Amino acid sequence: MDNARPVFYVSDGTGITAETIGHSMLTQFHGIRFQTDRLPFVDTPEKARYAASRIRLAGQASGLRPIVVNSCVDAGLSTVLAESGALMLDVFAPFIEPLERELGQSRQARVGQAHGMVDFEAYHRRINAMNYALTHDDGARLDYDEADLILVGVSRAGKTPTCVYLALHHGVRAANYPLTPDDLDEERLPGKLRQYRRKLFGLTIDPLRLHQIRQERRANSRYAQLDTCKREVAQAEAMLRREGIEMLSTTHASIEEISSRVLEHLGINREMY
Repeated sequence: MDNARPVFYVSDGTGITAETIGHSMLTQFHGIRFQTDRLPFVDTPEKARYAASRIRLAGQASGLRPIVVNSCVDAGLSTVLAESGALMLDVFAPFIEPLERELGQSRQARVGQAHGMVDFEAYHRRINAMNYALTHDDGARLDYDEADLILVGVSRAGKTPTCVYLALHHGVRAANYPLTPDDLDEERLPGKLRQYRRKLFGLTIDPLRLHQIRQERRANSRYAQLDTCKREVAQAEAMLRREGIEMLSTTHASIEEISSRVLEHLGINREMY
């Protein structure tokens, strides 16, 4: 049967934890089509019954048993959801009992602890980091004294989304600086960056992929020409190698992987929110 297998990420909170873990598991299975849906804030028996009905109907429509990745902390809600007939995968079950034994304490089942605003200091650190990333995007401001790191690379190499991810998920103050044609023609690190050398990390990209991205932004412009992309990437990579700046290709790397590699190289150890 060629139908997609229905998968539901169900939670009495945001559903982010269930979706993150569930997505990681599903990527291990190739050649199987999945149709995923997130059902957040299923925090009452009524909502659980409605969710179970949706899950059951999806199974009937596809002819395949649905899969539920469940992060509800209330066991009663999980029981109701199980009435859907789906395969139930509780993301907490394998870990809670061993932790309770080791810590000598039963868990306190509270909703929203992973992604709620329970630590105001940490929350404000993330917001401040996000503001920093936005105000120091694309070389808009060059006062980098408070930056934790500075990403450098040609335009559209993935610097901005990486900075935003680092701010939102790690509370890191990440700035980025685009290497312009004038910078590249100088064949050395721009003077405004030299004093921050220890904070620098380079991002590069395959020229053909860069050409495709720039075409979407400015179609048929000199900026987007393949020859322009090839020249800029080659000059940028040569400069970064000459200056001894670590660099990473973003061509086939996810934002999560890029961020982890940047933090590891620069020795920045921040808890993920």
